[in-house]
Amino acid sequence: MNSQLILIKPTTELKEEYLSFYHEWVQSKEEMIPWVIEKDPTNFENMVQFLANNEKGINLPKGWVPDSTYWLINEENRILGVVNIRHELTDFLLTRGGHIGYGIRPSERKKGYATKLLSLALENSKKLGIKKVLVVCDKSNIGSYKTIINNRGIEDSDFIEENGNIIKRFWIEV
Repeated sequence: MNSQLILIKPTTELKEEYLSFYHEWVQSKEEMIPWVIEKDPTNFENMVQFLANNEKGINLPKGWVPDSTYWLINEENRILGVVNIRHELTDFLLTRGGHIGYGIRPSERKKGYATKLLSLALENSKKLGIKKVLVVCDKSNIGSYKTIINNRGIEDSDFIEENGNIIKRFWIEV
């Protein structure tokens, strides 16, 4: 991984690249994480506007908090991953969601991109005024567990969902 990686806000200029990212994920039949990539990009301009509105807290569903979405791109403008940063925590996010949700496109995994993506997201969290960041992952997600540990994650108590799934919770000082 010797490419120059940066986080950018979603932009209509990378529509074709984002659609490639989105369709690769859909074809993998994996759960779409972070949640924002579940958003149907058929009307791409509306999707980008929806993400911009979320950041400003415009038209948020009841109980939601403002959040910022960024795309991880390389120097060729290939979208390698997506991160979503919640600006504050609700009771639900405190146990199951955390401040940061992220995902790397299936064909680009196991290359160190997630560690870099989380590191950049932590820098952006600090700019948002979040001093202590909560990041969570399922106990079964070894890759995400290692990514969080590699970014100075300190384990907190686990949260056990109704179905028995164990969510590992970590705090990171920024």
